[in-house]
Amino acid sequence: MSTLYLSRLSLRHDASLAALAPLLIPNDSVQQVAAARRLIWAAFADGAERRRDFLWRQDGKRRWLALSSRLPDDPHQLFEVESKIFAPVLEEGHRLTFVLRANAVVTRKDEDGRPKRSDIVMDRLRGFPKGERATARGRLALEAGRDWLAAQGAKAGFSIDRVEVIAYRMEKIPRDHNKPIELGVLDLEGDITITRPELFLPTLAAGFGKAKGFGCGLMLIKRRR
Repeated sequence: MSTLYLSRLSLRHDASLAALAPLLIPNDSVQQVAAARRLIWAAFADGAERRRDFLWRQDGKRRWLALSSRLPDDPHQLFEVESKIFAPVLEEGHRLTFVLRANAVVTRKDEDGRPKRSDIVMDRLRGFPKGERATARGRLALEAGRDWLAAQGAKAGFSIDRVEVIAYRMEKIPRDHNKPIELGVLDLEGDITITRPELFLPTLAAGFGKAKGFGCGLMLIKRRR
């Protein structure tokens, strides 16, 4: 596996950016994810043909974390950038704490037999009458999140010791001249045990779930005593 870098990118506070800050990071929460995506992409798009090869997540209104196989660049002098090599030494049986923001989906066939992605929580909520969905939402988010993460672990070389759903929300990402993209976002945290490190590290680098271009999929880990 190639060298990975974990970077913290913070929007600079100097006067030259002060007037632009409301445009770069809108106060409207509906606009923030799309704006952050454009900002972070500016630090990695070093060519017109470049495809996304990094993961990122919001770490504050003016701060982001990114995991990448190349160092971020800042040609427009927008960020204060701190980077370090990310090379955890993991063995079978190592215990980790984690946080993960994920767009977790399941694929079902529609009425025409075509595969269609569905948010895992909404997929389960459809089995409830509309009047009961608000009450069941929190419980189903935990159940669906735990089951989805267990399935991820079976493929990625880890088992779950504990998982909590810190938040679940639907986000609408505006698009020019198109309907907004609607994403279900789960914020998960907990403890895992490594079962196959040779599977876990490449999957960690690739990210978990969908919508990685919109700040999902980056699992942050820390050794647990």
